[in-house]
Parts: sequence; structure tokens; C-alpha cells
Amino acid sequence: MSIIKTTYNRRSFLKVSLAGGGGLMLSFSWLASCAPSEAIKEVPSAWFDLNAYLSIANNGEVTIMSPNPEVGQNVKTSMPMIVADELDVDWKNVIVKQAPLNPESFTRQVAGGSQSIRQGWHSLRMAGATAREMLKNAAAKKWNVNASDCTTENGYVIHGKDKLSYGEIATMAAGMEVPAEVRLKDPSEFRIIGTDRRNVDIEGIITGKPLFGLDTKKEGMQYAVVLRPPAFGLKLKSYDDTESRKVNGVNDVIQFGNKIAVLSKSTWAAIKGQRALKAQWEMDTMLESTSYHDKTMRAMLDKKASEPKRSDGDARAQFANADSVIEKVYEAPFLPHNAMEPMNFYGNVTAEKAEFIGPIQTPERTRSQIAELLGRPEKEITLEMTRMGGAFGRRLYGDFALEAAAISNLAKTPVLVVYTREDDMTAGTYRPAAKYKFKAAIKKGEMVAYHLVAAGVNSDNATREHNFPASAVAHYLVESHNLESNITTGAWRAPITNFLAYAEQSFFDELAGELGKDPVQFRLDLFARAKENPVGELQYDVDKSIGVIKLAVEKSGWGNAPEGIYQGFSTYYSHNTYVAEVAEVLMQGNMPIVKRVVCAIDCGIVVNPIAAINQVQGGVIDGIGHAMYGDFSFENGQPQTKNFDKYRLIRMKEAPQVEVHFVKSDNDPTGLGEPALPPVGAAVANAIARATGKRLYKQPFIKEQIILG
Repeated sequence: MSIIKTTYNRRSFLKVSLAGGGGLMLSFSWLASCAPSEAIKEVPSAWFDLNAYLSIANNGEVTIMSPNPEVGQNVKTSMPMIVADELDVDWKNVIVKQAPLNPESFTRQVAGGSQSIRQGWHSLRMAGATAREMLKNAAAKKWNVNASDCTTENGYVIHGKDKLSYGEIATMAAGMEVPAEVRLKDPSEFRIIGTDRRNVDIEGIITGKPLFGLDTKKEGMQYAVVLRPPAFGLKLKSYDDTESRKVNGVNDVIQFGNKIAVLSKSTWAAIKGQRALKAQWEMDTMLESTSYHDKTMRAMLDKKASEPKRSDGDARAQFANADSVIEKVYEAPFLPHNAMEPMNFYGNVTAEKAEFIGPIQTPERTRSQIAELLGRPEKEITLEMTRMGGAFGRRLYGDFALEAAAISNLAKTPVLVVYTREDDMTAGTYRPAAKYKFKAAIKKGEMVAYHLVAAGVNSDNATREHNFPASAVAHYLVESHNLESNITTGAWRAPITNFLAYAEQSFFDELAGELGKDPVQFRLDLFARAKENPVGELQYDVDKSIGVIKLAVEKSGWGNAPEGIYQGFSTYYSHNTYVAEVAEVLMQGNMPIVKRVVCAIDCGIVVNPIAAINQVQGGVIDGIGHAMYGDFSFENGQPQTKNFDKYRLIRMKEAPQVEVHFVKSDNDPTGLGEPALPPVGAAVANAIARATGKRLYKQPFIKEQIILG
């Protein structure tokens, strides 16, 4: 257990109000620490990064507000689980609600970087633990006993044969001072954390209850479908909305900036109106094509960067004196996000206030952008978060919310901006295309130098220069080049690493083969070097890396696959989490079939195992699908794919069995929404290489000759 002083490095509880019916309503603000003598309603100074909020009713029910956006990563269930466990309440008596944006009470209301649980772990635990202590103190005062002699269990304070429910003492607890210190549970005492709990929204999802942004319906609301430039680099010259206004149901057509919005009471009428618009476009900046991107980035791979991202030893000298040099280039295309729910957002701008509702990963930043656009103070703007039907990074960017603000402000009516699938795919923020060149210098049968050169679109650094094999190679050099583009790019599930891991781990496998070494043992030997004699700054945990490798090898039966099954290995560290994967492939003619993926993960304490397994399975299947099939290109600035008739996604029958094994740990949780995706492309590619003897250097694999036959 941990005893934490609330007067130092802790935040206080800020009493908001007494709940109706004699209940207790508390807001937990870890932006503050307060002296032991301060009353609960005093507002202290700032410290922690996350706030949580709960209320206790007189019947013992506890409402816990989940502060972070829910993208499908299950934080709306898992974050309240952490509070509830430390509170010692029965989970069946917990009601979970999505908190709105409220920077005064909450911080880091962000879904990104697989950081929600990791960043909130201590703050959420403190929320429950401090409330528990206040309830104990209230009961002790009522009984005239020492609080240290009281215990809690399932929403009750207990002293000998005496027992009071939290509901019975909620009002009394509201008047208690914040305890000087609180005790956090030892992991062995957890009763909710570490157990399977179903998604709190699952019934609503299954029965179609309104949970998502597209479900938003408000009085007087109109749907807005927007015509945007058909190519990156074009701007609006003129337009004719005559035919659009003839569409039955179209109420208005509005130009805002470089775009045109069609408004209607129905989505279908708005879509038809958008399609009927006649617009003239003119070139504003260069109209880029995929051929231009490819040619430019290939040339960059042969250039020396002005400043390396990391340089240990003298790699260039080692290459000059090497017995041999192994060099390979790997290439990745742009990719759209293709969330199941296309982009959408509700906005209602009036003279008095501006109200916004929708699926957004960065609500605070988006509100700030809306305030700047409207020229209004942020206090006049409210923003509520809905559940998101997927995001994968696309909803980090609030451009669709800004559209709702601009249209509502001009039209003087509430609007719900809705993207069609074509809009979503052609006006998106894409994963940037990238290319990597790897070189290894070989001397006397050993790798003595390693050189990675990256070229990425709109990527100031397309590498993770401190990741393995940094510190494992005496002469180590990483460089990166940036190709500036007017095509909007941004985070895509596991940014940078989603392709870098494939390229790196494929190269390691081929390198091991060239050196006549087992691919797993080759990696283990390098990790051993990093542990015994690290070069430069070591920024990853070698023991955790080795641990997941050994677990994956054990659980997959590495090296003992049945006849006709070919295994491929990969391991990667991202989002503070260590992952190793073994993919099993069989060949049907020239087509590889991925049958099973065994995944070993060290992510610290697993809060909700069933949800964690789902996260890993989803990440693995997502990674396989895009490595095998995902492709996207541009011609004169125009996306060449607009819908799923031409954009290939993995199909249900192609999804393999995904077997998940977590390293047992009492360490604080780390990220989980993204880390399972980066290694899987290489695991599959390495298995295909074992099956066919041919290596894959480009994604998607479906375009490689080995698969086409």
C-alpha cells in the first residue's frame, strides 16, 4: 500500500454542492493541494494533471464522471473502475456518465497517444481513496470511534458489528475536512481493477441508443453537407447553386471560406444538394502526385541530413571499412483513417452562447480554436463529447467542428455537419507516406554499425531514434528528411511506428538470415549488449523487452509449427509498452493466409482484462489489414480512391485468431490502444518470407509480386 500526504503532491476535493435527497456531490480537483486545516470547500493551488468527478446519492448509488473522450479504447469503463476500486464501492451500484469539457475541473481531456489510463492512474486512484477516507471519518465521528479502526467494503463503512452505507453518511461526509493523507491500496487488495467488466455503453451500442455524434438531434437543427476542393492545392473561384436550391428539402446554400455548405432538414436532401452544386476551382498551390512524392523521397534517402537525430560512435567510418554492407529500402503509402462513423459535429452559435456537441479527441484545443474563429471568449462556448465510432487519430483535428461553428454562425441556425464516406476519404487528414533506408555494416560476421535514413511527408522526424537497437550498437546513426506537402497529414494509429516497426523488424529478420542466426536469438543478443554495455543514453527497458520476447516464443511454440505453417517474429516498444508477436501463415497458391497471431504484452497492471484483450485483438487485425491491403494515392492533388468499392479493407473471414498474453505485473499501467499494431506487419512479412523465400519491401503486400503470382 501507499500512504500519500494530501498536503504535498496531492490535489484536494472541491465541494460543489449538496446533492438532492441528502446525498454528497464532490468534484475531485488534483489541480490543487491543501493544508490539513482547510475546509473541503476551499480551492487550493494547482498540481496534478487530471480531475475526476463523482456524486454519492443517499441510496448508496455512486455516479462517476468519465473525463476523457471515448474512442472505443474503453476508458469510459476503465477510468471509473479505478475510482470505484479505491472508493471500495460495489461496481453494480456505479453509474458512469461522460463528462463534458471542463478545464476548471478536469485536465488532459484528450484521447491520444494511448495515454488516458497511464496519465490518470494516480489521480483516479486518489479520487477514490480520498472519498473513502472522508466517508470513514464521517462514520467514525457518528460512532465516536477512531477512523483507523474502521474498514470499508462494497459501499459500507464497518466498525465491529456496526455498519453504515455510504448513502447514509454522504451528507455528513460533505462537511468533513480533507484528510491530511490517504492510503492507496496495494494491488493485492484490488477487487475491481484486474477483473472483467463489460463496456458500460454496450447495451446502448447493441440496441442503437443515441451515443454517437451522428445521433445528435436538436430542435431547429439542420444538416450541413459541405463541398470542399476536389484536390489539394485548389481554391474556389466561383460557383452556381441554382440546381442545388431546386432540390426538394434544401433550405440554404452558404459559402464559407474555400467551401460551400448545403443545409437541409434531411441528410439525403443535403447530399443531393451538394452533388448538384456547380463549382469552378483554380490552382492555389502545387498539385502533387504520388509519383512526385516517391521520386522526391527516394532522392532524400541518399542525402546527408543537416543534423542527425542520434549519432553514437562513427558509423560512416565503420561502413567504409566493413567486410560487407547490407542495405534495404522500405516504402509506405498515404492512408486514410476510415473510421466507421464519418466526421460530424453539431454547432449552435447564438448571440448569447455557442454550444457544440460531437466526437472529438481534443475537446479543449478544439474549443480554443472555435473561440478564435468566432472571436468570442471561451467561457461563452460549451462543448460536450459523444462516444466516437472510431477515430485512430483523425479526430485529434477539429476541422469539422470549426466547419460547424462557421456555418452556424453564418446561417444563424443550429447545424450538424455530416461527412459522406466520400467526403471523409477525400478531405481527410492522412497518415503520411514514408520511406526508410536501413544499412548494416558487417565485420567478421557481426553487425558493427547501423544507419537509418528516413524520408516522410510533413514529418519533422519520421524516426524513433532512441528505440532499439539504439544503445545496442556501438556505431549508430539515425537521420530524417521532411518533404513538405499541402496534403493534410497527421496522426494515424501509432504515429510513425505503424510503419517504422514493420520496416525495422523486417530488416532485422533479413539481417539475421544473412548472418546465419536465428531471428529471435539475434534480437536477444542485441538486447543483451544494451543491458551489459549500453552505448549512449538507454531509453527503453531491456528486461521488459526480453520478457515479452520469451513469453511470445513460449506461448507460440516458436520453431515447432505444424507442417505447412510458417512463423514470423517481431517485437516493438511504443507508447511505454513492450510487445512481441509471432504470426503464423500458410500459403494457398500465391496468397498468404494469416491463421494465428500470438501476442505477448507488458503494459503494467491490466485494469479491465476483457477490454484489454479486445484492444490488442483490434490493433493486430487493424495492422494486418492495412499492411496487406491499405493503399492510397494522389494524382494532381486529387485522391484516387473515394469509397470502399476501391479501398480494400481486411474482411471478417481474413481476420486470424489472436491469442493475447499479458506479463503479470504490479507496475503502473502504460498505453494499450496502439502498441499491438506496429509489430504485426513485420511478423506477417517475416512469416511470408519463410514460406516463399521472398522479402516484402512495400506496403500493401497485396501489390507485391509474391502475392499476385
